[in-house]
Amino acid sequence: MARSRLAIEGGTPAITQPVPPMYPGGMRIGIEEEQAVLDVLRSKRLFRYYGPGDSVSRVDMLEKAFAAHVGVRHCIAVSSGTASLMGGLAGLGIGPGDEVIVPAYTWIATASAVVALGAIPILAEIDESLTLDPEDVERKITSRTKAIITVHMRGGPCRMDALLAIAQRHGLSLLEDVAQANGASYGGRKLGSLGHIGAFSLQFNKIITCGEGGLITTDDETIWKRALMYHDVIGGGRNGIPEEETLLGINLRMSELQGAVALAQLNKLEGVIGDMRRNKAVLKASVTELAQQKGITLRDEPDPEGDAGICLVFFAPSSELAQQTAAALKAEGLPASVIYSGQKDYHVYCDWTPILRQRSWAGNAPWGWHPPVAYDRDMCPRTLDLLQRAVHLDISPDLTGEHIEEMSDGLTKVFNALL
Repeated sequence: MARSRLAIEGGTPAITQPVPPMYPGGMRIGIEEEQAVLDVLRSKRLFRYYGPGDSVSRVDMLEKAFAAHVGVRHCIAVSSGTASLMGGLAGLGIGPGDEVIVPAYTWIATASAVVALGAIPILAEIDESLTLDPEDVERKITSRTKAIITVHMRGGPCRMDALLAIAQRHGLSLLEDVAQANGASYGGRKLGSLGHIGAFSLQFNKIITCGEGGLITTDDETIWKRALMYHDVIGGGRNGIPEEETLLGINLRMSELQGAVALAQLNKLEGVIGDMRRNKAVLKASVTELAQQKGITLRDEPDPEGDAGICLVFFAPSSELAQQTAAALKAEGLPASVIYSGQKDYHVYCDWTPILRQRSWAGNAPWGWHPPVAYDRDMCPRTLDLLQRAVHLDISPDLTGEHIEEMSDGLTKVFNALL
């Protein structure tokens, strides 16, 4: 049977109605967020610690609710995802002279937060899960290694059993960067509860959002106190921590308006995750057998049931074929792209120019305080190979049944034509 003519060749696109933009929580902002913001404005309490009258703090409510959601004892709401990473590293006692292992595929903030604390980011390869390769992590450990940052990229959990075992074996701290996987889990436990500390982002692209903002989670009392002091310029002064224990802090506090929106969004998180997982399951089932026939490898998922469901990723045999496939899918109306095709992308280590060139606001600090560390654009070849062959398909929670059916048809059409 003759194949359908591809849209990129002048045929009719598979998608008849545009798919929703990929702002999962942002697209579900509604009356709940509006009312929450109005309540804060009418109370005139815009600062979490005080204001006129006896109104409650929405940031305090958010911290309690999010800690319960993740399944930990402590949560700190902060001003951004980067602030959550910095606060988390401070909580772990990371500082000058320390090395912290980070994946070569993550937003640059993961590495820049390490530099901001005076420590050295050490880059490790990813594997077919798009997250840290445990074997390469073990190879990168030295006597100066203090912590590992596991980044649950694109909604997918890392290989936490292996990474936790490595951390325990070498006496290292483990920080979970959950910016892109809020609501996902591993082994039945919410991400952000498995390591020593978790860092979340509420930036607009994330699964739930308040525009900007972040959250820190931990079960450890000492780590919590350190992170709590770091996030507030007064240190422990207004948090009941004795003066003799107080450490100097900076201002990473969340505002009451952010807290109000985030709390309303948290109430929608399980629904957003459930819709994305359902949509992904249908799409994945529709192409799995065909992908195997065509020599396509789907992204490895360390815990398929725990995956947040925000995307479907498959690896083409070559970067050239990945580019052709993504272009054809995009022409059909699917939200597809190659994860890395040489464009500037701060998610990929080779575009972290200030880090590769070891430049900071203090000249070459912290690298100048440390034995020489060499970086170059080709230092993680496996990561680059995987990302250049990875075709990424966004999966919005707001896709309709018609969208899913047409996306499945578009995938089948392109796979049959090009692969």
